[in-house]
Amino acid sequence: MATQSAASSDFIKNLGRMYGMYTGGFLAFVIFLAILEQVGVPNRILGYLFVFFTLAVYAIIGIASRTAQVSEYYVAGRRVPAFYNGMATGADWMSAASFVGMAGTLFLAGYDGIAWVLGWTGGYVLVSILVGPYLRKFGAYTVPDFMAFRFGGNFTRFLAVIVLVACSFTYVTAQVYGTGIIASRFLGMDFTIAVYVGLAGILVCSMLGGMRAVTWTQIAQYIVLIVAYLTPIVILSTKKYGFPVPELTYGQAIADITAREQEMLKTGLATAAALKPHIEPFVTYTPLNFFGIIFCMMVGTASLPHILMRYFTTPSVREARQSVAWSLFFIFLLYFSAPAYAAFSKLEVYTNIIGSNVNAIKPWLFTWGELGLIKICGQNAASLDAVAAACKAVAGHPGVVRLQDFVINTDVIVLSTPEIAGLPYVISGLVAAGGLAAALSTADGLLLAIANALSHDIYYKMLDPNAPTVRRLLVARILLVVVAVGAAYTASTKPSDILAMVGWAFSLAMAGNFPALVMGIWWKRATSAGAVFGIIAGFGLCLFYLVVTRYFPGMGVKYFGMTSLLNPVTGAPLVDIAKAMALPNAMDSFPTLAHPLANKVGWFNLNNINCGLLGMPLGFLVIYVVSLITREPSAEMQAYIDEIRKPRGKTILEEKI
Repeated sequence: MATQSAASSDFIKNLGRMYGMYTGGFLAFVIFLAILEQVGVPNRILGYLFVFFTLAVYAIIGIASRTAQVSEYYVAGRRVPAFYNGMATGADWMSAASFVGMAGTLFLAGYDGIAWVLGWTGGYVLVSILVGPYLRKFGAYTVPDFMAFRFGGNFTRFLAVIVLVACSFTYVTAQVYGTGIIASRFLGMDFTIAVYVGLAGILVCSMLGGMRAVTWTQIAQYIVLIVAYLTPIVILSTKKYGFPVPELTYGQAIADITAREQEMLKTGLATAAALKPHIEPFVTYTPLNFFGIIFCMMVGTASLPHILMRYFTTPSVREARQSVAWSLFFIFLLYFSAPAYAAFSKLEVYTNIIGSNVNAIKPWLFTWGELGLIKICGQNAASLDAVAAACKAVAGHPGVVRLQDFVINTDVIVLSTPEIAGLPYVISGLVAAGGLAAALSTADGLLLAIANALSHDIYYKMLDPNAPTVRRLLVARILLVVVAVGAAYTASTKPSDILAMVGWAFSLAMAGNFPALVMGIWWKRATSAGAVFGIIAGFGLCLFYLVVTRYFPGMGVKYFGMTSLLNPVTGAPLVDIAKAMALPNAMDSFPTLAHPLANKVGWFNLNNINCGLLGMPLGFLVIYVVSLITREPSAEMQAYIDEIRKPRGKTILEEKI
């Protein structure tokens, strides 16, 4: 054991050198592929090299980090330094929604898309102040561990597992969907096959080594994704404005976009109905939904189990706090750049696509069109003939692509920007590798959170407390595969856009976890009954609102006396529900407005992504009221709560797990 501990200490000391060499090697690989492109190697081969090289590196790290120790598998031995845990958390956090979907939403929603950036960034302040360090002081392996100890009994643990699985499975499905989009585009695969190829990459990183393997892999993935995200916009900023800091040239890009918008209106390349000014607020979302998204994303961040798990891995409570600060820094690097990415992308679309001749469309566009992700004149842009025929069928069409003719899926904005801008294909491959790293890193953390909860909290704590270590880890790995396959199957059905699915996960976590976590840490009077009823009430209301408004919107007619959905900006009726429900495809009859996240505004003109605004207050209220009318926790438990809130001292459960 002493030899193993010394080896582990040497490994930690050499992290800087190892990841420095890895970064240098990755940059050399990118330069090598750029040289191959210049000598005529086909783009398809370059795409394969990018994807498979990065997957191979992650696989090597995952296999090399395999472990048979419970502490290593669940919490990486609690030896991850704050700096590297912050980087791993950044990768865990930089999901396909952040890397692929956020700039796309900013591209389409403009000012309104800032809500996501503000919410997700601000959430780490709540993690640092209210939750993260205290869970580390507690010393659990999982969030349900804390719930079970604080509120007593396995029923609370079971409810916490349900919340964890519901929000994490929704989230991981979005990540697998993102890997499918990337692999299908850059490997030329059918989308369904591409989803399972991405799944294989996810499993090889997490199955053998658990949190230990995921942590060291996520650090490598963060390096790839941040280089991939910044490279295109640094090039575009330098090319257009002569300054390689896009965050500082962003304002000039916005001015150019505004000028181009006015020019398109004057020349007939855009109509007032099709054009949404980039800097105009509350066009996609009402003020209620805009600030609701900010709040739900903030609170959801402080409630997501796979993020809170990262703070179980640090050596101390102090390093857990430092880890949150480093997490914010590494996340800031990407989020501060996302608005600039959206602006440069929109400027390239307005300059290079809008106004171009229908018969002179670049071939790269057809690759996305074949996947149904770009439409021109109402049809998938699968070929030049298909586009020409579709536009010819439009009465009075001028023969050039107008803004109202062009529809691009928000999930491909980031991936397609290098091609739109005419950059070398190696940049497109680099961005694809970054998007894949973002999706894989988050999927690893989410799958691990689900599998660990099922194996540790359900199997070991509730079903077989005497299970030996080997069997516990075997069960964890089997469950990891089962959950991963289920997520891949769900993703293969293309259930929704990435950002919407991620938004649902945050609201579900917010309604189910946040009241019990905060009250459990900060109010000694909170009781077991209060927590049970609070979780059921808050999570239940949020889930009910989400499911009904998403899949059964017509219920509002019968049970709530609704006759129409309202425009979230003007308040005018958008669609007559009673008539729409009589149509064969009633779900598709409801308006999407200009963005898929603006639809399903629900019974209270509240977007279902914000269902946490209904569930969380109810959860707090129920916990408070029920706790007051039931017997207060024991003096011993209240002493434990006092101890958790002290920054120094022993970890509560360190020797009890």
